[in-house]
Amino acid sequence: MDQPISAQTLQQRQRMKFALAGAALLALIVLAWGINRMLSPSIDLSDIRVAEVHTGSIANTINASGVVIPVHEEQVPSPIQTRVARVHVKAGQEVAAGELLLELDDHTVQLAIDNLEEQIAQQEIRVQVLTLEMRQKQKQLTSEIELLRLDLESAKVRLGRYQRLEKIGASSAADLNAAELVVKRTEIELRQHRESVADARQATQTNIQGAELQKSILLKELEQQRHLQAQTKVRAPFAGMLTWVLADEGASVGSGQLVAKVSELHNYRVEATASDFYARYLEPGQAVRVGYSGQTLAGRVQTILPEIQNGTVTLLVTLDKPNYSLLRNKLRVDVNIVTEQKANTLVADTGPAFNGRGRQDIFVLDGDMARKKQLDVGLGDGRAVEILAGAKAGDRLIVSDVSRFKHLDAFRVSR
Repeated sequence: MDQPISAQTLQQRQRMKFALAGAALLALIVLAWGINRMLSPSIDLSDIRVAEVHTGSIANTINASGVVIPVHEEQVPSPIQTRVARVHVKAGQEVAAGELLLELDDHTVQLAIDNLEEQIAQQEIRVQVLTLEMRQKQKQLTSEIELLRLDLESAKVRLGRYQRLEKIGASSAADLNAAELVVKRTEIELRQHRESVADARQATQTNIQGAELQKSILLKELEQQRHLQAQTKVRAPFAGMLTWVLADEGASVGSGQLVAKVSELHNYRVEATASDFYARYLEPGQAVRVGYSGQTLAGRVQTILPEIQNGTVTLLVTLDKPNYSLLRNKLRVDVNIVTEQKANTLVADTGPAFNGRGRQDIFVLDGDMARKKQLDVGLGDGRAVEILAGAKAGDRLIVSDVSRFKHLDAFRVSR
């Protein structure tokens, strides 16, 4: 016959039911958790970059691209239209002041020099001929003057004789008048000859002065041609580096065409270009940070060129260390122009997650979850940004590009 179930057995069965129900519920929870982890978005911590908010200083900067250029660079042009005769130095070599770089064909200049020298010799001969002719003319006129003086003395003697004879009535008035006319005519001829001597001397001296003036003009032209001939021997204007040279021997060059370029060594500055959008924020004297190969060089804006080309503004930057060992001509560098600075403010390292200034959504790391927060971003210097509101010191911001999660309020970060 059936026996009644004991209370102890009933209690054991009850506990067994509760245990099975608890185990089933726990399994259901674990299963749900596993499914959630499998289906919910997540990212590995090693795949993102995290920046911690801290108190510090920051400067607002304008990013620009820059090229290192020499402070002193001189371009050497061809003085004439000619051709390259011989090249002595290769581009990239250091040169001393006055060192011969290349030679240009000076054949046409030499012809011009020879022609001028011949013309100068002609003018010198002309001066000699004019001087000789003047001396001969003076001798001739002097002889004629001496003869006229004798004739005058003879005419005066004859006139005196007729005057004495006329007093005693031994001579006629016609003879006396004739003698007086001879004296006057001779005096006139003597005066004219003396004037001819002065005129001939003056005319000859004028011709000589003209010849000397022409000779002086030719000598100046000759000096100019010799200067051009000296310039055909192209030399370094100062000690430095030959950054460029027309190395094709026999190549034709025009007058004024560039044939060589010499740059000063170990003395550089930066030519930077920025968007014309920032032109109104740029001023001479602003601090500049020049970055290359992990190094940062300090400098100042020296000049802002007034012309805007292709939507960019160009400025020249002087460096505090223009002779820095890593600087090279035409080296491309990053330029950050400081327009504003702040101290004792909340800052964080920048990254692709930030998009300029203003309010924007940034994910903040909270344990193994990244939660979206709205931050107010202020200044930025290319390396860090200012956090005006939305975060506190110690918060860890995801600064990597996580735009694929922008539609979520949170996502999981696995370690």
